[in-house]
Amino acid sequence: MKEAEQVVEENRTCGKILTALSWVLVVLTMPFSLFVCFKVVQEYERAVIFRLGRLLSGGAKGPGIFFILPCIDAYARVDLRTRTYDIPPQEVLTKDSVTVSVDAVVYYRVSNATVSIANVENAHHSTRLLAQTTLRNIMGQRPLHEILSERESISQHMKALLDEATDSWGINVERVEIKDVRLPIQLQRAMAAEAEAAREARAKVIAAEGEQKASRALREASEVIGDSPAALQLRYLQTLSKICHGKFSTIVFPVPLDLGTPFLDELKHLDLFNPRNKDKEHLIQIAQ
Repeated sequence: MKEAEQVVEENRTCGKILTALSWVLVVLTMPFSLFVCFKVVQEYERAVIFRLGRLLSGGAKGPGIFFILPCIDAYARVDLRTRTYDIPPQEVLTKDSVTVSVDAVVYYRVSNATVSIANVENAHHSTRLLAQTTLRNIMGQRPLHEILSERESISQHMKALLDEATDSWGINVERVEIKDVRLPIQLQRAMAAEAEAAREARAKVIAAEGEQKASRALREASEVIGDSPAALQLRYLQTLSKICHGKFSTIVFPVPLDLGTPFLDELKHLDLFNPRNKDKEHLIQIAQ
């Protein structure tokens, strides 16, 4: 412990000496040293300063002008704007053993510039690799029908996992969107055939229900018309009028048998085909 404390004390002493020499150099080379010591970062940037390899107290600097000492200070610029990462299509085997190709978009930004520089070598590259791995893991735990119908919940779940994992890197994942889920051609054809068969089955059921309702309506109509023979004749004439669309249509109108019913009854009583019947004048009058 004593040796470690001595090493730390020596480092502090050496750092103080180098800092003093750097200030002396700045003063001796003024005003030319001002072009080296003053730096500017934009509104969307932050500068993380290292002095003798250690993070400078006070956190990241900016936006605006900040001061560094030559020879002992180094700084790194960090962009705080939101970045978009288009995850390339990932071949995933779903829970029900179906191979699909899934791609997504991740929106993220640096929330802590100091942590993103000090805790991870390349925060952006690490976040992108983690996004690809997380997408494959989530899709592999779900069946195909959930992947196709629950994209919003999958996006929210993926965002929560990425945000939790990248918090120690100073990265904030703002949004995750599933762009597309591409299925194999054979599976697409099978699903299309299944959907078409389901639609045909529904169409047949609907047609059968329509026929059933129509037959009930016709039965009720026949009962109503059967109570009135005149109504049957009117319906018959209405049907003939619908058949005739143009001026040159020809309709063969049969004479209703009901008109000759009284005449036939009279003939049955008279027995016309009997040669012994001598009432010819009466028969002629009936015929006329």
